[in-house]
Amino acid sequence: MKQNLQTSSGKTINRISIKIIMVIIMMTGALTSRLANAQVKVVPPDSIEYQGALYQKAKAKSAYPKVVGYVSFILPLETLTLSTGKFDPNFSAHTTTIGFPVGVNVLYSDKFGFSYEFTPNIKASGGSSKMNDILFDPGTMFRFEHGFTFISRLAFDTNGRYGFTPVFNQVYARTKDVNYFVALSLPTRFGNSEAASLGLNMQIGFTFN
Repeated sequence: MKQNLQTSSGKTINRISIKIIMVIIMMTGALTSRLANAQVKVVPPDSIEYQGALYQKAKAKSAYPKVVGYVSFILPLETLTLSTGKFDPNFSAHTTTIGFPVGVNVLYSDKFGFSYEFTPNIKASGGSSKMNDILFDPGTMFRFEHGFTFISRLAFDTNGRYGFTPVFNQVYARTKDVNYFVALSLPTRFGNSEAASLGLNMQIGFTFN
């Protein structure tokens, strides 16, 4: 009788041990599964890490559109009257004209932009000078590598003349704050009961970064 009780007691202990071992195995499996899922877990959209990644991507893509201002001065070098073929230099007959273009460039990409420019012109002649006119000449910008830009401008002048101006612009020096540029332009003008003309201008200035 005593032997049977011992055998029964041993069997009970063995069953309890097996159950404990099974519970431990199941808990270990559950924990392992959770750890594995945590390692491959997708970052939730409302987490700081996810939002930070989105901000970095947006920041990288937000370089455009970009608005930059610029100031410069412009010298008319030569003007050709198309009907007569006569050239009129800027510094002839003790007469000089100088303009001060200021404007804003709206850059939409590395390849394209739009420019809004105003140019007050001062004319000096016979020992006196005066504010002669103001030119508004907006235009599209076609940007190329190595700092070269072609600008096709329209021209509306308070002296009654109008037309268009192709501009060939080149950045020749860059700094942290400004870019220095030089440009040659070919102002073509009509109107105000005057003959059509074609000019050659040189412009020097800088843009603010």
